[in-house]
Amino acid sequence: MRYIDEFRTSAIIRPLADAIRTGSKRPLSIMEICGGHTNTIIRYALADILPPTITLVSGPGCPVCVTPIRYIDSAVEYAQRPGVITVTFGDLIRLPGSVSTLMRERELGADVRVSYSPAEALVIAKENPERTVLFLAIGFETTTPLTAALIDEAAEKKIDNLVVLPSHRVMPPAMAALVADGDIPIDAFICPGHVSVITGAQIYEPVAREHKKICVVSGFEPADMLRSILMIVRQAQRGEAAVEIEYTRAVTREGNRTAQAMIQKIFAPIDGEWRGLGTLPESALGIRQEYERFDAEKRFGPVSTASRENPACVCADVLRAKKVPSDCPLYAKACTPEHPEGACMVSPEGSCNIFFRYGKR
Repeated sequence: MRYIDEFRTSAIIRPLADAIRTGSKRPLSIMEICGGHTNTIIRYALADILPPTITLVSGPGCPVCVTPIRYIDSAVEYAQRPGVITVTFGDLIRLPGSVSTLMRERELGADVRVSYSPAEALVIAKENPERTVLFLAIGFETTTPLTAALIDEAAEKKIDNLVVLPSHRVMPPAMAALVADGDIPIDAFICPGHVSVITGAQIYEPVAREHKKICVVSGFEPADMLRSILMIVRQAQRGEAAVEIEYTRAVTREGNRTAQAMIQKIFAPIDGEWRGLGTLPESALGIRQEYERFDAEKRFGPVSTASRENPACVCADVLRAKKVPSDCPLYAKACTPEHPEGACMVSPEGSCNIFFRYGKR
């Protein structure tokens, strides 16, 4: 099948694996920072065909996983308020907060609706002018332009019963924080493809330049991943630390200028909290002052819940690559994809969910 055979057959995979084994002369620790990449690595057991000199570790690439528990606690409390319709992406509805989930609140009577596009929130707001529609906006730059376009259209059409609770994050500050931590050796990053379609590969250049880390933007098929690893190996051979694009069929250095302009129109960089990484400077995007009437926190005010993580869950350490899912006492016991106790088990892009589905127990 076209677009599958050309990325998955042994005729393609075997020469790439052979070239990596031939070229890998020194140990390299490579971190992928996209849940889609983690899924490919585990699903196709790519680590099993790599030489022992190559170590693959998973970083904080799942947007649901890195969403701080305080965000869910705010969403839950806002959803409980009279006259509020909460609109959310599917995975977020199951993400555990300190005392509840959005799914549980829906079962108790809150009006919580799952959507596939931010545009649906605008339609719901138009249809319910007497109620306030709360859209829960999370994710990296892949989803941020859609949230920005939602706010822009609401402002243009003067739809004032729509508010947004943003938890958009940008990846380079997290990459820099992981390097600075020093506990996990990182020689190179496999950078996310979908994010880079929007941002361009240029956003990783400070990581390569200032931290001397190889960065390769990869596609999502097995051949993409192996080509990216081979590009990293060859850079290491040459003693370089630069940004390269393997995913050239979708990614450029400059990215999507139109989407970037929309983001910059609505959002500005702010300090942001990440699960597992704490608060990182300018790692999040906040709604600009001229659009703050659409900011849920400005409209609803602070929440009263005292946020607390499940002390048995090791998701924070998994996101920092300090532990693997099977190190968690809850993993595959109390915590499963059907009944997630921790954030890393909720989304198909979460490491615990991926390990569970592909038998890494």
